[in-house]
Amino acid sequence: MSGIVETWPAEAAPPTRHDGPVFMEAELAPNRSLANPAFIALMAAIGGISLTAGIFYLMLGAWPVLPFFGLDVFLVWLAFRISYRDGRAREFVRVDARDIEVVRQHPTGHRRRYRLPTGWVRLKLYNPEAHHAQLALHAHGRALVLGQFLSPPERGEFATALGEAIERARRAPL
Repeated sequence: MSGIVETWPAEAAPPTRHDGPVFMEAELAPNRSLANPAFIALMAAIGGISLTAGIFYLMLGAWPVLPFFGLDVFLVWLAFRISYRDGRAREFVRVDARDIEVVRQHPTGHRRRYRLPTGWVRLKLYNPEAHHAQLALHAHGRALVLGQFLSPPERGEFATALGEAIERARRAPL
């Protein structure tokens, strides 16, 4: 799998915004299919099964097996916690007649800002049918990849909406 190498530099300070009309404001967020109550129920079920199996093996005299059942529960819990933490990532995209502003918020809360000129930017969706498709904005020989955490259908829908917003912004007077 070859991908686009992101080369667009981040802004050191928030850019001054254009006072004209905004053609798109979008917030992109990763999907998390398991809500908190379902997570608690799943962990209770896994814990109950592991405890029951652990007691069974303890009664058979295989006591060294018991800690591994606890380790399994801990590792499943840890994997879900990491997944939920990664779910706090966000990308904010704003399109106006002058600039396309992209703000990436990492799970830690750290933000990076990118600004691309609307008139010069080119939008391209690479491998649209593949699961590893990439949506990139190109300008001045550099690239910025958007929505890496989106599913392929969502990435395609966002590419269409963003392309339409860029075209409307280019036709608007500065």
